[in-house]
Amino acid sequence: MNKKAVLHIPMSQYAFALDEERMVFRLRTARGDMDACRLYYGDRSCRQTQVIIDSVLMKVAAQDELFDYYETEFVSPYRRLCYYFELTAGEERFLYYGDFFSDHCVDDRSEYYQFPYMHRDDLVRPPQWMQDAVVYNIFPDSFASGKGFISNEESRKEFHGKTVRGKRGGTLRGITENIGYLKELGFNTLYMNPIFAAGEYHKYDLIDYFHVDPCFGRDEDFRELVDTCHGNGMRVIIDGVFNHCGWQWDKFGDVVDKGKDSQYSDWFYRLEYPVCRPEDPEVYPDYECFGYERMMPKLATDREAVADYFCRVCRYWLEEFHIDGWRLDVASEVNDDFWRRFYRTAKSVNPDAALIGEVWESAGHWLDGKIFDSSMNYDFRKHCRRFFASRSIDAAAFDGRVTHMRIRYRRQSVFAQMNLLDSHDVSRFLSLCGKDRGAYELAVLFLMTFPGMPSIFYGDELGVEGVLEVEYRQAMPWGREDTLLSFYREAIRLRNGEKALRRGSFRTVSAEKGSRLYVYERRLPEESVLVAMNMEENDAALMPEWLEGRILWQRGLRSEQLGSRGFAVIKKEW
Repeated sequence: MNKKAVLHIPMSQYAFALDEERMVFRLRTARGDMDACRLYYGDRSCRQTQVIIDSVLMKVAAQDELFDYYETEFVSPYRRLCYYFELTAGEERFLYYGDFFSDHCVDDRSEYYQFPYMHRDDLVRPPQWMQDAVVYNIFPDSFASGKGFISNEESRKEFHGKTVRGKRGGTLRGITENIGYLKELGFNTLYMNPIFAAGEYHKYDLIDYFHVDPCFGRDEDFRELVDTCHGNGMRVIIDGVFNHCGWQWDKFGDVVDKGKDSQYSDWFYRLEYPVCRPEDPEVYPDYECFGYERMMPKLATDREAVADYFCRVCRYWLEEFHIDGWRLDVASEVNDDFWRRFYRTAKSVNPDAALIGEVWESAGHWLDGKIFDSSMNYDFRKHCRRFFASRSIDAAAFDGRVTHMRIRYRRQSVFAQMNLLDSHDVSRFLSLCGKDRGAYELAVLFLMTFPGMPSIFYGDELGVEGVLEVEYRQAMPWGREDTLLSFYREAIRLRNGEKALRRGSFRTVSAEKGSRLYVYERRLPEESVLVAMNMEENDAALMPEWLEGRILWQRGLRSEQLGSRGFAVIKKEW
């Protein structure tokens, strides 16, 4: 028995409540090491000195390249639990509790693992609608000036004496006039990069948090956009930039002008006086900022007045315009207490509002049910890049990585993750695939059939490419004929039409070392959907039992052979 591989963490993704009755427990072991794992649990407040213990056999719910993850889900008869594990490997048998191995039980229940109380306020409960969301991500400057049209012209406007700029001519009214296009494709959620008044075209250097940027239109244009989306069954998520502001913001300007005498002198992080705005972009400013970008000074969100101000911003857009959620920029660099206040504010207005953090790394710290509902899942893109684009890993390695990605979070959080291949910050995935359209389409199919919210960056469906920023934020190519459009339409129709693809559990069916045939299943109690995809250069043989059921969609399937870059989606009901 490889004891070094055994891991359990109480009150985490290894022990959590789904609701006030159902519990999930997990234990990690070395892959293929154990013959059996059993969970023993009892009432930690039991009045008897010898606690009454029940047990349940655990099953391997997931495997990555190194570990097995045993799991059990059950309705607990107790609100407070103490528990331990029994591990069996050949002739070896050990009990595991308190992070130590033992060959016997003890009378003192406090030495066992503890789940102190299944409290409703501690549940991780992302809005249910997020499981069914298919997100279209728009970079407002680059999308549309009108119906099926973008001017691709620069603009300069005045906002309270400050100059704001646009680069491609996109407007909010242009988005509104193309909602029908998005609805016809099957999208039900719109996420927009920043729309508030800001200096540069990307709008991440904000100068006003309560008004739309005039390059994009008026506040009433935004109200019309939200109302139009809601009228078409679509939700609206907007970008919140609270890590930093733009250096033209009047509060930062007040500090530049008045120094320590400014009432806003403690609104910004690590100022040195006098505060100067360096004209040379190569000069490091004497104040903290986003990265080293001098035009984006960092906000001191740990200050009470700053936190109050931005919680008012949060409330304003939820109450006044009825947005459905926030995507929160540079979320991992903002202090936790601010985000907890922001979360409470948002949920007090609309309990179903979605909060999605921009966290490029593992986001478990922020997904405890008190900070965010979701995060932007850049690891999804990273793993897909290696399997579908560079083809540097095989099916076994790919499955191990996406399994690790799933198992690191509570189950509820997995179904709310914003999975993506593209965003405004990365090269287009189609470009990374080179000329291999077939591989790209398999990545899109995986995106649409994996647990979580699939997010599509504008123009992906029309074959937009680009490695550099000026390329991947290019103007929407309205009128372009591209076969990807019909592929996206069918992939989205598939996801929207099959509940198992939105809410079903995930199970690996086949992912062998040295192979690039990947087969997995999404399962509900009454049905399942199996997906097989072949990234081999040659045909791959499928097992006859995989093909039992009704074929929902396929490419390259001939009898029990699946062609290179082929796929098969098969539904079973019972």
